[in-house]
Amino acid sequence: MSKYRNSRINDAVTLELSSILREVKDPRVSGALITVTGAEVTADLKYAKIYYSVLGADDDAEAMKDIAKGLKSAAGFIRGQLAHRLNLRMTPELTFIADESMRRGVEIAAKINSLEFSDAGEDIQEDAEQDGEIDAE
Repeated sequence: MSKYRNSRINDAVTLELSSILREVKDPRVSGALITVTGAEVTADLKYAKIYYSVLGADDDAEAMKDIAKGLKSAAGFIRGQLAHRLNLRMTPELTFIADESMRRGVEIAAKINSLEFSDAGEDIQEDAEQDGEIDAE
């Protein structure tokens, strides 16, 4: 199978799962704002890793565990809905993985914003002028 086809399948699965998750009646899943950030379907279409992030529950570890349990218990329903909506040879077995990249990106951005930069070039020139290496204008 070409990589282009696999990429299209990954995109289609991601798109369909986004809408299917809104239909899940499990309160652990329906009560959270879950975003499907990506999908990796194997070439033989047997397995799929579904990456998701949850808005607002990143700080609460207990809530994240409940959401993960809810997604795992609803995996059969989600897989059945995916089979109805996508015309694939096989419907992949779904594994849900929490995507931590958004949280890590926010942490890195906060660290970068907290850095203080000094203009080192001015300090070097002032030191050189005081030592007499550069003529003062």
